[in-house]
Amino acid sequence: MLSPKRVKFRKQQRGRMRGVATRGNKIAFGQFALQAQDCGWVTSRQIEASRRAMTRYVKRGGKIWIRIFPDKPVTMRPAETRMGSGKGNPEFWVAVVKPGRILFEMGGEEITEEIAREAMRLAQYKLPVKTKFLALEEQVGTSSQSSIATGNTATLES
Repeated sequence: MLSPKRVKFRKQQRGRMRGVATRGNKIAFGQFALQAQDCGWVTSRQIEASRRAMTRYVKRGGKIWIRIFPDKPVTMRPAETRMGSGKGNPEFWVAVVKPGRILFEMGGEEITEEIAREAMRLAQYKLPVKTKFLALEEQVGTSSQSSIATGNTATLES
């Protein structure tokens, strides 16, 4: 499972999850991706379970990129302890996910859209956030189609 080798501080505050992802929201490595639609914490166990589900389905063909990393420690207190006596010990690690963030990418010659879609469907069952399947053709195609629809042909020709 994923976790940082070392951190500057052992314990972190919980924080707030507001807004949308401004970084990591475009397909960068593969042809197909799984994009988060709402915010949440994804634990290192959930990331690993999703990765295993995808890898098993594609029978170790193609390549899978994990675009999130669990770098936030979550602390817990022992059960049935009284109030006070400080913050609990770090128990597990989470990745903070905002809407629009790309979670996984997949690519390769032997990976078709049907295979990728089914593998991502199996992976999204393991995740606590709503997700959406993306293909690179859609992402590239929408920007050129929108400029054609607005009548801005000068940008396409030059």
